Amino acid sequence: MKRDKLLLLPLAIATVASSGPLDNAWLKGVTDKNPLSYQPGEPITFTVTPMDIDGEIPPGQYTLNWKLSDDYNITRDSGTVEFTGQPFTYTTSLDKPGFVRLEAAVHGPDGARYVKKFTGDATTPEGQKAMNEFEKKNKSVFFDGGAAVLPDALEPPEEPADFDAFWAGQFARLDLVPIKADRIEIESPQPRARLYAVRIDCAGLRPVTGYLSVPKAVESGATFPARLETHGYSGSRCTHGRPGWVRDNEIVLNINAHGLKLVEFGATEADTKALRWEIRSGGRDYAFDPEQNKDPETAYFNGMVLRVKRALQFLKTVEGWNGSDLIASGGSQGGLQTIWAAGCGEGVTRAESSITWCCDLPWNEKRKGWYIAWTPALGYYDAVTWAKRIPQNCFVKVPRAGLGDYTCPPMGLAKLWNAIHRGNKSIHWVQGSQHGYVPPEYEGRDFDVSEP
Repeated sequence: MKRDKLLLLPLAIATVASSGPLDNAWLKGVTDKNPLSYQPGEPITFTVTPMDIDGEIPPGQYTLNWKLSDDYNITRDSGTVEFTGQPFTYTTSLDKPGFVRLEAAVHGPDGARYVKKFTGDATTPEGQKAMNEFEKKNKSVFFDGGAAVLPDALEPPEEPADFDAFWAGQFARLDLVPIKADRIEIESPQPRARLYAVRIDCAGLRPVTGYLSVPKAVESGATFPARLETHGYSGSRCTHGRPGWVRDNEIVLNINAHGLKLVEFGATEADTKALRWEIRSGGRDYAFDPEQNKDPETAYFNGMVLRVKRALQFLKTVEGWNGSDLIASGGSQGGLQTIWAAGCGEGVTRAESSITWCCDLPWNEKRKGWYIAWTPALGYYDAVTWAKRIPQNCFVKVPRAGLGDYTCPPMGLAKLWNAIHRGNKSIHWVQGSQHGYVPPEYEGRDFDVSEP
């Protein structure tokens, strides 16, 4: 890791009327040094400090329940102490490369995990707005974070021996389908850009569908970067609404993961219902069926990869592209698709992949949680293996990697980082960040910041 800078970034907190000491509280966790710089056997000391407590904590009312685990032992230690509002300190170590994880949460008098309650006046517009903001937040008082020993030494998973040959064959299927798109112009929220619903022919069962925005300045000869935006995991929602905002400084294609039929092309609720059933397999949400995943050509991800590549091919045909800047961006499942985009050979120059899903799939399968059951066929889709194919001239940015994110675990993200070419990448590790949660004030660290 070449460069390391500490960032303290405060985030705004909605004001909530308080009736108890923990209504606005949260736990801030730090380590005694850079959390990604420990050596084997070196003591790792966590300090978890209660923040924004209002008043005195009643004695004997609350406990702090904590658990320590690592990448090799699901649980190593656990315990309970009285929660008094004072910092909690815990020291551990790890004797080989990997991550340790400390989880701590406040429990109430009933022994259950404490849950904040909104105590403001929701009868006023201001109070209703405050309540709506409150409902969006995590209501526990907790810390979930970690530290690493020699993360640069973590090796990528073994890849299929015929990985490149397999994808050459899949992309040959795509070559048989001409790049043909249908556009329907719709009202744009940005007066300086046009907005279209698009449907693009593709190999596989479904086309590429989404929304394309093009700055109107293109009509006067101006050119712009082109960006592909991809979506996170959607479960069975199977909807894609037109964007509520549009940029006038980029050509942007925002695609869904399924190639679903858009309302502008006549989609009805019946179509949506049918697609919800079509994409399920073996009684599971899409991409999770181990039987379907036994064959790399029947795995649900196969069509998604082809649609990502075709979307990039289409973007390069859009009038007004500057011919040089091709960007891909997304988070979680969208981050996985971003890595596919950068590694699929279409000349992506910048990839922004946040909280990237499906990094080191064989390792994930060994743990309990929201992970796809491993089959060897999934090795053709692992983000870590794709990352090795990203060319040196593509700048890769990981805007957030959570040290408490065990939907997209730190172990996998470290392996992703190690697989990407050196010298033209950046990653932002966030202490205490879960997949969908970032602490109100957090310790973040950037590494290998070499963006021009």
